[in-house]
Amino acid sequence: MLSLKKLPMSYGFNNKTIEDILLEKNLLTIDQVSSLRFENQNTGVPIAQIIKDRGLVSSLEFAKSYSEAYNIPYVSLPEKKPDPSLMSYVTMELAKSQEVVPFEFNPETNELSLAMVDPLDLPTIEFVEKRSNVKVLPFITTPEDVKKVLSDFQGSKIGEEITAALEEIEQTTLKLDGNAEEISSATLRDAPVARIVGMILETAVKIGASDIHLEPYEKETRLRYRVDGVLEEKRVFPKIMHDPIVARIKILSNMKLDEKRKPLDGRFKVQVGDVFTDLRISTLPTVYGEKVVIRLLQDEGTVLSFKDLGLRGLSLRRVEEALLKPTGIILVTGPTGSGKTVTLASALNKLNTVRINIMTLEDPVEIRIPGVNQVQVNPQAGLTFASGLRAFLRQDPDVIMVGEIRDGETAELAIHAALTGHLVLATLHTNSAAGAIPRLLDQGVEDYLLTSTINVVVAQRLVRRICQYCKEELTPPEEVQQEMRAILHPLDPSKVATTTRDKSIIEAMKKLSNPQLTVYKGKGCDKCGNTGYHGRVGIFEVLNVSEKISDMILDHAASGKIHDQATQEGMITLQQDGVFRVLEGATTLEEVMRVIK
Repeated sequence: MLSLKKLPMSYGFNNKTIEDILLEKNLLTIDQVSSLRFENQNTGVPIAQIIKDRGLVSSLEFAKSYSEAYNIPYVSLPEKKPDPSLMSYVTMELAKSQEVVPFEFNPETNELSLAMVDPLDLPTIEFVEKRSNVKVLPFITTPEDVKKVLSDFQGSKIGEEITAALEEIEQTTLKLDGNAEEISSATLRDAPVARIVGMILETAVKIGASDIHLEPYEKETRLRYRVDGVLEEKRVFPKIMHDPIVARIKILSNMKLDEKRKPLDGRFKVQVGDVFTDLRISTLPTVYGEKVVIRLLQDEGTVLSFKDLGLRGLSLRRVEEALLKPTGIILVTGPTGSGKTVTLASALNKLNTVRINIMTLEDPVEIRIPGVNQVQVNPQAGLTFASGLRAFLRQDPDVIMVGEIRDGETAELAIHAALTGHLVLATLHTNSAAGAIPRLLDQGVEDYLLTSTINVVVAQRLVRRICQYCKEELTPPEEVQQEMRAILHPLDPSKVATTTRDKSIIEAMKKLSNPQLTVYKGKGCDKCGNTGYHGRVGIFEVLNVSEKISDMILDHAASGKIHDQATQEGMITLQQDGVFRVLEGATTLEEVMRVIK
């Protein structure tokens, strides 16, 4: 354990250890404490560090208990609202790497209050004291608080850079309208504009944005991020900043600076920490200038399990059974942004072994999976979904993934691949699982071929999760309760319990017997950007092509009748799965209805 001799006199050890305090709070069991002490004796690793590394308690409870054990005060940074100017006492690099934030300075005593995730990090304390010639008072805080405040500081820094850029533009001869070629890459690289673009990209990566929108209007430029599927306005720039920012982005993505009359596409990569992100750039001329949309794709995307995605119960079993079959087609349907690509990536990751040749045809390749042969569609070079599929069949594949079935030719080739002994996974743009059948028939696929090849059709949406930090319980209005009960009314509780075998769904069904239903919402906090939501989870319906449904396909039955038959055979619909998520406290009914239109 590090020495406390350089800390203030009031700081020091309590009579109780951190594990004692957590035990008193019923956050640790006696067995856990015994195990911690045994590991400490055998490895020499401090117990506090073991607790933190294992994630045995929340970061907030850890910080507060640590504060009690070592008499180091705890501070909630969002409540303190630190002044960004205090960052002059520490570098941003140090703040990020060592997880520290200065939040108060007393000029009379020359004392700097420093919030730290590790307040016993004496080398950092000594460095700040020598660098800034101040006396540091360490406080303990949570990693989440540090990350949030530093992100806010970054936003304020953008404002400072905007001011600097405006001053520089006024003093230089940057001309973007007439002679774009006069602007050298060196000029833009060294200008504050370059730093603004860097901060825009870094912020997007850190908050988990999927897209960045730069939208010019008559007197201003709006910056928006798409987070958890919803666009959020982050900043408004002066209109004079728009062209320099767009020019910088064009230079980075090797696009023509002087071409503003037609849409352009480009790409480049950025690294934020250890995360490499592939950026796809699209420009579009509007009446007020070029609109820029940047899609962020992680180089090595995290592939989630089916359960992490939200698949469970009978739906999960049907998908897993379909993946075990050596041939056939698995279709994943839904609108743009519903998570189809992630679901397919999870399926491929489950199938991915050295004994199987997996090939994918995508536009674009969004999630890169080691061990899978992934091909980018390039129509300009003659590589379309159809031509790519023909080439795939000569590459001895076992599993083929088609990014999207867009036309009849691609559909026929996918069917042919399934008939000739391959497992085919593909996406299709339809609103429901049953809607995939008439869509394929409209594309010219023969009905008997559909019944012979399609194993399951998955329809999905992504709903935002309620923020766990500001989650609160409530009783919805009577009309909302009636709507929820009406959606779940067709389900037979005993049949659901038998077929689903999922505890969360069974427990949600039991809640329907209560006179009053209880739901949850996020009231909004700093952790979720005052939205009440943080993260997303999928809701699904999985249509299994049974004998009866095969007969209905041959009879060209309407999608509504196929849907009704599927529900009779145990399919839980998108709406029903969404309401289950509401009763479980994962999301809200408003969010479910927003995505199911």
